[in-house]
Amino acid sequence: MVLKTDIEQAWLAQKAYLKINKSDIVRNYLQKYKPEKGHIEVISGIRRCGKSTLMKQILSTCYTNASYFNFEDSRVYGFNVKDFQKLDEIMGKSRDAYFFDEIQNVASWEIFVRQLHDRGEKVYITGSNASLLSKELGTRLTGRHIRHELFPFSYLEFLLYKKMENDPRSLAIYLQNGGIPEYLASGNPEVLQNLLKDIVLRDIAIRYGIRNTGILMNMALFLVSNIGKEVTYNSMKKAFNVGSAGTVSDYLSWLEDCYLIFFLPRFSWSAKNSAVNPRKVYAVDNGLVTTNTLSFTKDKGRLLENAVYLFLRQKNYSLSYYREKRECDFVLFYQNKCQVLIQVCEQINQENMDRELSGVSEAMHFFDLKTGIIVTNNQKDNMEVDNKTIELVPAHEFFTTYII
Repeated sequence: MVLKTDIEQAWLAQKAYLKINKSDIVRNYLQKYKPEKGHIEVISGIRRCGKSTLMKQILSTCYTNASYFNFEDSRVYGFNVKDFQKLDEIMGKSRDAYFFDEIQNVASWEIFVRQLHDRGEKVYITGSNASLLSKELGTRLTGRHIRHELFPFSYLEFLLYKKMENDPRSLAIYLQNGGIPEYLASGNPEVLQNLLKDIVLRDIAIRYGIRNTGILMNMALFLVSNIGKEVTYNSMKKAFNVGSAGTVSDYLSWLEDCYLIFFLPRFSWSAKNSAVNPRKVYAVDNGLVTTNTLSFTKDKGRLLENAVYLFLRQKNYSLSYYREKRECDFVLFYQNKCQVLIQVCEQINQENMDRELSGVSEAMHFFDLKTGIIVTNNQKDNMEVDNKTIELVPAHEFFTTYII
């Protein structure tokens, strides 16, 4: 419980943070944004990806009489569900909208949000744990909310933020540094090293009562060091000497809920097979990868693949990868039909040409598609294989102008 005077002081102090900095770029998401009438809007994503900034941009762009409160403010430590009534009295009623940052930190927060919604108020919330948000939204706010996932800067946003030209040199910097705004501003690797620690230790270990945090941290480091590779619960169980595959499943689910990593299933027409097949792992940001591991000094291809995954993850496709005799990195489904096949290869040469082309070609025959794509570092070409066309597309064009 927190004193009403302390809540009011924090609320008044936070008003100063609502001003938009000149250095803040307008996120791509906001360019076509319109408020959804009658719905609570949820902005979720990893810590430090810019959720608070996006919320402030929405507030300043769409509303003139809105209230904002950030529950990560240390001045209101201990805030509980009974304190919401005090906050409601402080903010006042008949506001254009209410914005709540990291509200998931307060147990039973959904009761208050439902109360606001029932009296006709417009509410926005942010959170950095997909599972917790889904659980609470599903219990009391089913059908009353819309979720928006926010990621670190895309390549286009990176170019705007850094005021750089779209060329291979800029792409190389983006693939190395990623898109976490705070890291791009400072260049200090401790920003992303501490971010990883906060996610593992604060958002997972403390929340779920994990005593052996060393195993959890080592798993997180292993996964971000192995982007683009297949993992299974049993392989992780053996590698880290964990008692059961169920424990591994919990750990990996929690890491994914916090948006640190993502798992891509192998394509199968059978949902059962898809569930038990190995999954490929990807990280939410390339900078998090390069600052927390030493394994990517030469392997630029997997950084490119990770960036392509993040780009595709934000499209309206269902994603998987294809593997039979050969492998194709990304299978894009829309309305239950395979629409696009994408392979990623830093550079096509005589040594890898047969492997890369045959992977796409096999998938094209399987899904009966006439065209496929290979995203490269800086190669542009068309290849004819078995009367089918495979297009080589430079990544800096794929991320900015290529339409899929």
